[in-house]
Amino acid sequence: MNIPLSSPDITDLERRYVLEVLTTPNLSLGPRLTEFENRLADYAGVKHAVAVNSGTSALHLVVRALEIGEGDEVITTPFSFISSANCILFERARPVFVDIEPFTLNIDSSLVEKAITRRTRAILAVDVFGHPAEWNQLSLLAEAYKLRLIEDSAEAIGSEYHDRRCGSFGDAAVFAFYPNKQITTGEGGAILTDNDTTAKLCRSMRNQGRSDGNGWLQHTRLGFNYRLSDINCALGIAQLRRIEEILIARDRVARLYNERLEGLPQVRVPQVACGMKMSYFVYVIRLSDDYTSEDRARILQELQTRGIGCSDYFVPIHLQPVYRELGYREGDFPVTEAVAARTIALPFYNSLHAEEVDYVVSQLRELL
Repeated sequence: MNIPLSSPDITDLERRYVLEVLTTPNLSLGPRLTEFENRLADYAGVKHAVAVNSGTSALHLVVRALEIGEGDEVITTPFSFISSANCILFERARPVFVDIEPFTLNIDSSLVEKAITRRTRAILAVDVFGHPAEWNQLSLLAEAYKLRLIEDSAEAIGSEYHDRRCGSFGDAAVFAFYPNKQITTGEGGAILTDNDTTAKLCRSMRNQGRSDGNGWLQHTRLGFNYRLSDINCALGIAQLRRIEEILIARDRVARLYNERLEGLPQVRVPQVACGMKMSYFVYVIRLSDDYTSEDRARILQELQTRGIGCSDYFVPIHLQPVYRELGYREGDFPVTEAVAARTIALPFYNSLHAEEVDYVVSQLRELL
C-alpha cells in the first residue's frame, strides 16, 4: 500500500464554489471574504473573524494588535509548531517557555504563575493536536495578573472546552487552514475576537495598513500583505458547510486506530480529558519509555519504506537552531523533550479506510 500522512477532503461542492468565483471580477477583497469571515465568527461564537493568508500571519497580527513589543515577555509552550513562538520574536518580544503536562500535551497551567515577571504581557497557549488547553485556569491567571490571553487554536477548529468551542477564548484566537487541517482553504488562517478594536487593527494591518474609507494608496499604519483571496475563501466556505461531516469522519478514523492499538503495551494513544471534545488534527501516538529517539527514527524510516506516511510531531521549539542561539538547551523542559522523542504521527485523513488502518497497525506491531 501507499498511504500518505494526510490528504485534504475536496468534493464537487468545493470545486463548484471556487469555479463560481473565477467567473466574477472579485478574486480578492470581494463578497466571499466577508461571507467566510461571518460564517467563521458564527461557528466559533465570537463577534469578529478576520481572514488572512496563514495561521502564522494571524498570530503575528494578534501580537501586534495587542501591542506586545520589544522588551515584553510572552509565556508559551515549547511543544507546538514553531509559529506560536516565532510570532513573538517577530515583534522583538521574548518567548518564555513553560513545560507541558504529559496527559494532553498542552502547556502545564500549574507552572505558568511561576514564570510571570514584571515584563510578562501575555500568555499564548496552544490547543495541541486539537485538544483544548486549560482555559479556565489560564483565564484566571491572565485576569489576576492583568495579562493578555491568546489562543492558538490553529489545530483545533471544532474542538470544545466544557461545551464552548475553541477559538472563542482570551483576547483573541487564531485558526489555520493548511491542507492537513480539519478544513482547508489551501493556505489561510483567521483571527477570532470579540474586541472591536483588535478586529479593526487586524483588518487594516492585513491589507498594507489601509483603513476603512481611505483610498487604495492611503496607509494609516504599518501593514502587511496578509490578505486571503476570494478563491481561498470560497473553498473555505464549502469546507465550513461540511465541517460536521468532516469532524465525524476524522473521529471515525481516530476510533479505528484506538480500537486496533488497544492492548499494545509499547504504545500510548491520544488521551482526551474529561469535559473536552477533541477535533483531531493529527493522530499522534507515543512510544513507551523503553524506546529511545533512535529507536523511533528507525521505526519511522521502516514505516516509510513500507509505504506508510508518518512523522515525528513535534520537534521541541527550544531545541530548534534559532532558539538554541537564544540560550535554550537540552534539559530545559524535560516533559516536552521526553514526549517529543517518542511521538509518531500516523496517516490520518477523512477517507482513510479500515483496511488501510489495519495495514498501518499491523506493520507498526511487527516493527515494535
